[in-house]
Amino acid sequence: MSTASRNDGVQIIVNRLFGPAGDNLVGLKDVDFDGHPAITVGVRLPDGREGLVHLSPIHGDERKAGLVDIEPGTKCVLFCPVSGKTLEKIDDIDDQFGASYYALYRTPALSQGAMVLLSDVWGHYHSRVIDEFEVIAHFAKLHDRLD
Repeated sequence: MSTASRNDGVQIIVNRLFGPAGDNLVGLKDVDFDGHPAITVGVRLPDGREGLVHLSPIHGDERKAGLVDIEPGTKCVLFCPVSGKTLEKIDDIDDQFGASYYALYRTPALSQGAMVLLSDVWGHYHSRVIDEFEVIAHFAKLHDRLD
């Protein structure tokens, strides 16, 4: 991850994120957001459609590209577009909206101490980041108050 200062505060950008077989999912396709390569995941829908979704790597940015004509509230199966493996479900997270969370890893060691957790419910923007990112996010909030 990297941080960049902007006129309106600190911007946090994910520049590496690994799937369940250790494949880096940032920059897989020629899709970017504000010049930063997208995070690409595979999505399988209950109606049988399957495709790639390119997520903005900018923390807090809800933009997506690719297969995005999905009804909000749809439960999706998330998978690695390189290995084809389903992302690892993290069971110990309680969500009042019925969402489950699936792991992408911030290091090639695939450590549960450094994860980005994606919700499997389309339009549910409660994905989470574990470990150092929370410290960086805290720094970003503090920096915004100091500007």
